Amino acid sequence: MPTPAFLPGLELSRRFYTEAVRSLLEEAAPGVPHSAARVGPGSEVLGYDTERSADHEWGPRLQLFLHPHDVSRHGGRIRHVLAEHLPKTFHGWPTHFAATGDRDIRVMRVTDGRVHHRVEVTGVSSWFRAVLGFDPSSGVTPADWLATPTQLLAEATAGAVFHDGLHTLSPARAALGWYPHDLWLHVLACQWQRIAQEEAFVGRCGEVGDELGSAVEAARLVRDLMRLCLLMDRRYPPYGKWLGSAFARTPAAPRLTPVLTAALAATDWHARERHLVHAYEIVAHLHNELELTDRVDPAPRPYHSRPFRVLRADRFTRALVARIKAPGIRELPTVGAVDQFVDSADVLSRPDRTRAVADAVTDTERHDGRPRERVHGGRGERGHRG
Repeated sequence: MPTPAFLPGLELSRRFYTEAVRSLLEEAAPGVPHSAARVGPGSEVLGYDTERSADHEWGPRLQLFLHPHDVSRHGGRIRHVLAEHLPKTFHGWPTHFAATGDRDIRVMRVTDGRVHHRVEVTGVSSWFRAVLGFDPSSGVTPADWLATPTQLLAEATAGAVFHDGLHTLSPARAALGWYPHDLWLHVLACQWQRIAQEEAFVGRCGEVGDELGSAVEAARLVRDLMRLCLLMDRRYPPYGKWLGSAFARTPAAPRLTPVLTAALAATDWHARERHLVHAYEIVAHLHNELELTDRVDPAPRPYHSRPFRVLRADRFTRALVARIKAPGIRELPTVGAVDQFVDSADVLSRPDRTRAVADAVTDTERHDGRPRERVHGGRGERGHRG
């Protein structure tokens, strides 16, 4: 069949709900309250989908949320009615998702039989516990915030809610809108600390003739600066594939993009360091404009007695920590949220693993004051995310 004109996935899902799913839901479970949304993994949720996204796990799909007792009472019938009566195609796109043999990844395929649809019928609390490892409706603790990768927070708060008849989905998402102020200062401080720990290495590698190592260090610092700008702009940094796309939407991008690009393109460490120092100054000025701390001198300086120009980014770390009021947050180790010190997709895509790692490193769980329900599993591996 010919490929239809591309329609952004969120709009396709919205139309799918209003034009196809909602009437069948009423037929299957008349009068049952529900909410409908497209949230969670998928490039369309973050607004980055293109025609390429249609090759797997993209298409007419959404979540239907019911009260917990209605999931057990009506969920099976709703899934059955949708499988039997959904149109085979919707706006030209197949509604049937066929198995590929690659884990649980599915792709759109035309079928003459029952539709294996991507309408997930679930409860609000159970969905959040599966995705994040906790239910924000019950409150979000420091341990919850720091054990949750920003990619997952972005997936839970982006996307769109098409209908919230339960009146619980939107408040749960709103509870995750952004870090509480002290925790925001903490993750900013830890992001500056990452830069402080490596900013001198670009020159040191180059000095011993290791231009490749110097370039690798520069790339790491560029990534950290991009994530820092997103955090300063109160945006959850996504994982690597979409980091540049997200950064491009920040106010800092027009000034920083050519400077960071030049740092990555430089073929000798002197040029690399020069462009990075320029970038540091820009970001330092942005920090001061936020007025989160007393002004910190944005001028570069030597790294002790060595001939390398750095910002001494640890000065920004100290300034931010000094403004944290809650003792339990101020005394945390300067490692930050889990994806500021872990970079494994196999860990970051599993809430049970991120919780275990974060608890071991930050010891925040002892401040929660509530029992922790362990969640085993996750919402799929990093490669499923569109």
